[in-house]
Amino acid sequence: MKTEIVHKIMILGLQISLYTLIPLLAVATENSACLECHGDAAAVGESLVIEALSFDNTAHGELGCHICHASISDGHPDDGLTPSRTSCVECHDPISQEYAASLHAGKASCSDCHTPHRALGPTAVSGHDMNRQCLTCHDHADMLDKHGEWLPQADLHVSMLPCITCHSSSDQYVISLYIIKRHGNMLSGGYELASFDELSVQSNGRPIEQLVDRNADGYVSLAELRMFNLDPENKQLRLQGMITPEGVSHNFRTQDDRWDCSFCHASGPAARQVSFLSLAEPDGSYKRVPVEKGAVLDALYGTPDFYMVGSTRSTALNYVGLVILAGGLVMPIGHGTLRILTRKNRTKEEE
Repeated sequence: MKTEIVHKIMILGLQISLYTLIPLLAVATENSACLECHGDAAAVGESLVIEALSFDNTAHGELGCHICHASISDGHPDDGLTPSRTSCVECHDPISQEYAASLHAGKASCSDCHTPHRALGPTAVSGHDMNRQCLTCHDHADMLDKHGEWLPQADLHVSMLPCITCHSSSDQYVISLYIIKRHGNMLSGGYELASFDELSVQSNGRPIEQLVDRNADGYVSLAELRMFNLDPENKQLRLQGMITPEGVSHNFRTQDDRWDCSFCHASGPAARQVSFLSLAEPDGSYKRVPVEKGAVLDALYGTPDFYMVGSTRSTALNYVGLVILAGGLVMPIGHGTLRILTRKNRTKEEE
């Protein structure tokens, strides 16, 4: 009896696997057939080229080409028919309604910011790439001047925050740590986001996450952060932190609480202590490795290049600061007290 039950469970499991895998295999086969031509610029022209590595790993790639191009027949392209293209609103109606009420509506279409063949979720896109989308329309120098009219260190804020952190109602903010690499010599070279190829060279054949996650357990401890920062082999590399949203919105208006510095510069918010190591993938997306809570509070060794006044305040450092302040006051107060107490003696000596 038990053997029969086990066999039935095994058969059921096999059926479920087949029901799951067969559609996926069908989609993969369909995509491969399309990309035989659309992966070759010589065959379809540069404007119609789709990079297979980037497309296959996206949400749209998992659905398959025919979901958006339903009219394509088996005779394509020899049938001479222009393929249909679905509208984004057919699947993304709530987002479309939100965007229609925004300041951007009528000024930019979905495809001006999003490439359908590279559709990625917010956690798979770097904060730098989010800002790069905005800069296709908004001039960087103009934005610095405009923000500089009221925002201290505007260049630092603009470079360390995705625009949508303040200019939308995006939420669930965390610290994303990116590996940046110095280009040029140690004196004049600046840091830029390290690419997958650059990190692969640095890791000498190991998975790139092991540059930081040394024991390969899928989790970055404070000790591993310190080892990365202190390792002389990594002298050309640094960790750069950005406050990035987990969930994004498309209303594109500055939220009232973003004018309040305490939105970011407040001590203790749990979100400011939650961080991820965000690493480049071969397809241009980013994968995340969770980091031990409180990494940004270890300002000396954990995240020495991410220090945000107030938010990263450490109780231990507060006490050290008080001791230093008290020590600095001992001499002048002690000296002044002694002079007051010995005033009579000094007056007699002068007489």
